[in-house]
Amino acid sequence: MAANRSAANGPPRQNEESEPERERDLIDMMNDLQSKLVANGYSLDLSLPQIVVVGSQSAGKSSVLENIVGREFLPRGCGVVTRRPTLIQLYPTQNEEYAVFGHRENQKFTDFNAVKEEILAQMPPRHSFSSVPIELKIYSPRVLKLTVVDLPGLVRVAVDGQPEGNILEVREMVLNYIRQPESLILAVTPANQDLATSDALEIARTVDPQRMRTIGVLTKLDLMDEGTDARDILENRQVTLKRGWVGVLNRSQLDIDEGRDIQYILDKEKRFFSEKACYKHIADRMGTPYLQRMLQRTLKSHIKAALPDVRTKLAEKLAGYRKKLKDFKESVGEESGGKQYYMIKLVNNFIKDIELKLLGNSELVDMNAVSAGAYINFKLNTEVQNNLKLNLVPKDEDMTIVITNLHGIRGSISFPSLALDSVNRKLVAEYEYPMEKSVECIKHILEEAIAESAAMVLCSIYKILK
Repeated sequence: MAANRSAANGPPRQNEESEPERERDLIDMMNDLQSKLVANGYSLDLSLPQIVVVGSQSAGKSSVLENIVGREFLPRGCGVVTRRPTLIQLYPTQNEEYAVFGHRENQKFTDFNAVKEEILAQMPPRHSFSSVPIELKIYSPRVLKLTVVDLPGLVRVAVDGQPEGNILEVREMVLNYIRQPESLILAVTPANQDLATSDALEIARTVDPQRMRTIGVLTKLDLMDEGTDARDILENRQVTLKRGWVGVLNRSQLDIDEGRDIQYILDKEKRFFSEKACYKHIADRMGTPYLQRMLQRTLKSHIKAALPDVRTKLAEKLAGYRKKLKDFKESVGEESGGKQYYMIKLVNNFIKDIELKLLGNSELVDMNAVSAGAYINFKLNTEVQNNLKLNLVPKDEDMTIVITNLHGIRGSISFPSLALDSVNRKLVAEYEYPMEKSVECIKHILEEAIAESAAMVLCSIYKILK
């Protein structure tokens, strides 16, 4: 009967897609829009449906994300390593496995250690943070189509010389992402800590008091004390979340040090839930593979529900920008002289603002925050200076070896000038790495100052148009 009905209707037209196909394209469409917003510095100020990963530094966020991807790709280390959001877009493939960064669109990273190093290289200088996300696309046969935003871990106590202000800075950055009504919050919490002290649940509750947008992930279940379990949490009875809880296992630091891969923990996780008596009845709703499927399903339905509102907001913003562009053209005039004068004026305002930030020396200096020039001066006299505390005098032993080698089989009582060149070259080489670090540090400060000044120029345009 179904076959006859299909035959009667004829084959589907080429421009028609099945419902599942359209649903699969929702994530692609949102990824494209997200990438465009990132490339333009979120200038549209538009909230999009997305999954935001939050948790404390020790909660196991990185392990959860690496288990989902099936690869080690996130930097690890002591102190605060993640100091900038990472927008991670996953795309399933047949065989190929590689990564592409938004700032390096033409380069494929097939070595995931290189991915880790590139993420680390894009982080701001030590003890500073940036809210501008790193865009990372990962193509792999191990993944489902999914997009998540990884944020810096929440900090309670400043350590390792970290300024106290960093605690509030990280918290504010996380809040800016999760307070958007279209954001789903993936709250990662370790099972071997009291839920009452969970940083992820606490900050999620401030923006989602009804727990409608929060998805709970309980890590480190295998590290709980003997005789205890997390059934009440995983069965959604202790802290009730509308979207529920999923339990996962993480590799320990010892597992990582001993070279145990992601598949090791996935196999261990499967055995853990299927064999442990207290979790057998919910084993089909636990573990990383289930979490991955659940997140994809949830994101699709969330995008579908939010799409009409997103379209409306985009249409309103597009109409507003078109009107501003029309007003701008009218205010500048059609003559090339008027446009040229206006552009010169904007460039001069930009230059003056940069000079003020770097050189100061004006009664117009900011009285509420430290300027870029003052911050560079501070870095030069603290961090940079410490990096450059190297020996300026060559060792006697090095000089003896150099002079002897330069003479070779010839005997001589003179001091060869090449010896000085050779030793100087060695001393200069020792400065290469610390100088690179110092230049990188100053570069990030200058980039932020330029971005601020550019934003100031854009604001002045908007004020004129209004």
